Amino acid sequence: MTNNRPDRSRKKAERRGHFAEYVATLYLILKGYRVLALRYKTPLGEIDIVARKGDVAVFVEVKSRRYPRAAIDAVTPSAQRRIRAASDLWLARRADASELSQRYDIIAVLPRTLPRHFIDAF
Repeated sequence: MTNNRPDRSRKKAERRGHFAEYVATLYLILKGYRVLALRYKTPLGEIDIVARKGDVAVFVEVKSRRYPRAAIDAVTPSAQRRIRAASDLWLARRADASELSQRYDIIAVLPRTLPRHFIDAF
């Protein structure tokens, strides 16, 4: 008999992550952003949310943590490189890319409170 605990906890973490992404998406919409993509996957990496406000393309990493600092610290330099590489591919596929500036944000989805939006986080 095999132990399914690691598989179960992984699925639970994945569900929690998807829920956090939906919460962050709604939060951005309420703040006046237009969400263009959710879980945008490329061969170089994944972007949790691609949004736009005015002429700014915003690439958002969502972290579900107990504390805001833990969410920020969870976006490691290697994760930042992957997100930047994926955003370059996203921009390369846009006809209006030259008209857009870009920004990298983190949204921390925290228990029993509104999400925290860290603008221009990296």
